[in-house]
Amino acid sequence: MDWDRLRIFHTVAEAGSFTAAARTLGLSQSAVSRQIRALEDSLHVALFNRHARGLALTHEGEYLFRVASDVVERLAHAEETLLEARDAPRGRLVVTTMISFGATWLTPHLKDFIRRYPEIELVLNLSDEDLDLATRAADVAIRFQAPQQADLIQRPLVTVRHHIYAAPAYLQRKGAPATIADLDTHDIIVYGPTAPPSIKDINWTLSIGREGRRPRKPVLQVNNTYAVLQAIEAGIGLAAIPDYLAAHDRSLVRVLPEIEGPAFETYFVYPKELRGAKRVRLFYDYLREQVRAAVTVLDRV
Repeated sequence: MDWDRLRIFHTVAEAGSFTAAARTLGLSQSAVSRQIRALEDSLHVALFNRHARGLALTHEGEYLFRVASDVVERLAHAEETLLEARDAPRGRLVVTTMISFGATWLTPHLKDFIRRYPEIELVLNLSDEDLDLATRAADVAIRFQAPQQADLIQRPLVTVRHHIYAAPAYLQRKGAPATIADLDTHDIIVYGPTAPPSIKDINWTLSIGREGRRPRKPVLQVNNTYAVLQAIEAGIGLAAIPDYLAAHDRSLVRVLPEIEGPAFETYFVYPKELRGAKRVRLFYDYLREQVRAAVTVLDRV
């Protein structure tokens, strides 16, 4: 298939008319029309329905447009990657992750990256829904479970560990539990049924030490990790949260410190077409540097 004709077809399909496409391409309208006709003849199909108001893609034209759009996008990424390899890292980098992690840990740790690479335009899109990287809703995702899509590259970032934390005001009111059995008399905050299912046995504080018996009854159920942190800070009760989240508020106290909840892996995820992008590699290296420092601090707690 002739690439020039495919490029012209893609421009016409986007523009919706030969006239608009001709202006974009810097060609005459008749030249554009001839190229489209030649492409249709070579494929033995009609790609456009022609009518008085302009052009409309046929079923075959819609299929070819999807394929051509993918080719054009991949070529644009290839050009961007090659230019990045030659020049200083630059360009837009859209990063997505869950709200609690993005708001409490990621955002405060971006300052040095922004200073180090001022030509990289960093955009954070925080959401508890997994944005579709295949459609480039974001370039990079920090995920709390391994993605299943074959066209995504995943690299390990850090192991997240959970402990039980409480606010000083709560401990002053209720006292600190000395044993697992003491949790029976405490106010426990847990995740609600619609919380993201990234952690197996996420509400382990209700069942630990009560094997064969009814689980403890929570004082509050919340479907968002950041809201769990706020409930702890408000003195509503104690809860198991990720250590990185507890580090956001140094006043929180780790109770029953010898008891550790389920750990889970986090992943740095991006589409295969960005594997050579310097800005993606630099961002991963920077995050690894930051999480190593954070883990060292948390290990001292």
